[in-house]
Amino acid sequence: MMTLSSTRIAVRAGALTAALAAFLCTTATAVSVASAESPSARPAAVQADVPAGVTAGVAVFDRQTGTFTEQLNTAAQFRSASVVKLLIALDVLWNRSPDALSAADRGRIDTMLRGSDDTAASTFWSNNGSGAIVDRMVTRLGLTDTVRPPSTHPGYWGYTALSARDTVKIYRHLLDSAPAATRDYILGDLRQSTRCATDGYDQHFGIAGSFNRPWAVKQGWSGFSSGGCTAPTATTAKAAGAAESAGEPAGTDARTPAGADAVDLSRPALHTTGVVGAGDRSIVAVFTLHPGGTPYGKAYTDIGRLTRSLDVPGASRPAGTWVGTWGSGVRVRTQATTASGAITTLPAGVEVLVGCQKRGQQVSQPPYVNDWWAQLPQYGGYMTNIYLSVPENQVPGVPVC
Repeated sequence: MMTLSSTRIAVRAGALTAALAAFLCTTATAVSVASAESPSARPAAVQADVPAGVTAGVAVFDRQTGTFTEQLNTAAQFRSASVVKLLIALDVLWNRSPDALSAADRGRIDTMLRGSDDTAASTFWSNNGSGAIVDRMVTRLGLTDTVRPPSTHPGYWGYTALSARDTVKIYRHLLDSAPAATRDYILGDLRQSTRCATDGYDQHFGIAGSFNRPWAVKQGWSGFSSGGCTAPTATTAKAAGAAESAGEPAGTDARTPAGADAVDLSRPALHTTGVVGAGDRSIVAVFTLHPGGTPYGKAYTDIGRLTRSLDVPGASRPAGTWVGTWGSGVRVRTQATTASGAITTLPAGVEVLVGCQKRGQQVSQPPYVNDWWAQLPQYGGYMTNIYLSVPENQVPGVPVC
């Protein structure tokens, strides 16, 4: 078995160019080495562990005890990105049964909540009063930090200001006060969140990657150039938008007042919100901002680490070992061969949960050769170990399948 030194690992990305497309990836990038982490071996978290350079607002509410187990900058306002789609959906259904929706509107809500579709959100935003939607929901739910988009950007629903504590209020209303039909319909869609959003971004970060089902999630992202997710049902990622863009214009460096605070419209944002555990025991809201230029895979990894550090009552954590990856366009396949079908691609440099590893087709990227493949339980497929950021062909401590 060939063994690669850590020094060679640190530079090998630069050596791979055109050959990447012939196998599993397209354009090589700098190696991002992350230490392997075994969730089962980590002690129970009691405080949010915010990665360096990340600004976060966090709230975890235990519905069984009626208390918060995590609170960090809970009132801080963030641009909502697609999390505001929760308010858009609730507004459509206010005093209205889901059964009363037209087939077209029901289809829009489904794709807006499951695949985070922007066109659907923009249709509701335009038809139902734009910022007035936010104003109505603030009054109805008693929200304190939520503000409609600034007057300079009235059409950009993703610029709605939102906080972690207001997000908990939204989910508490949905779970405890909304009509049962509305609750079941919206949560039913959130439980069917697709890995690939309709704009080509992998949206199973944070809650969806940190905990076993049952969970229901509504995610948000803004300020990234590529989500690295492809599947037969996913469209090509929007090139210039760097966001779920009908709600957020590309390339802005503005900081716009919203309420008493300034909402950062510049730094890349990644948010994970939802409910976790049997009986939807815990409500989790994690809002994050990342340094300018942060790749999507890095932000995806950082919010994953932060979410895994939280005390979330009722949550079940997946077994396996977290390992960094490198390269761009690395494919997850149905079997341990390059000829087998591609399930999706990974965001560049993202951490993945490895369940086990086995020998499969030998993959050669001169001067590197490896016939070990990692099984990724959260994707239901395999990736070649060549693109795992470890110095050996096998991942130390990971069992053989």
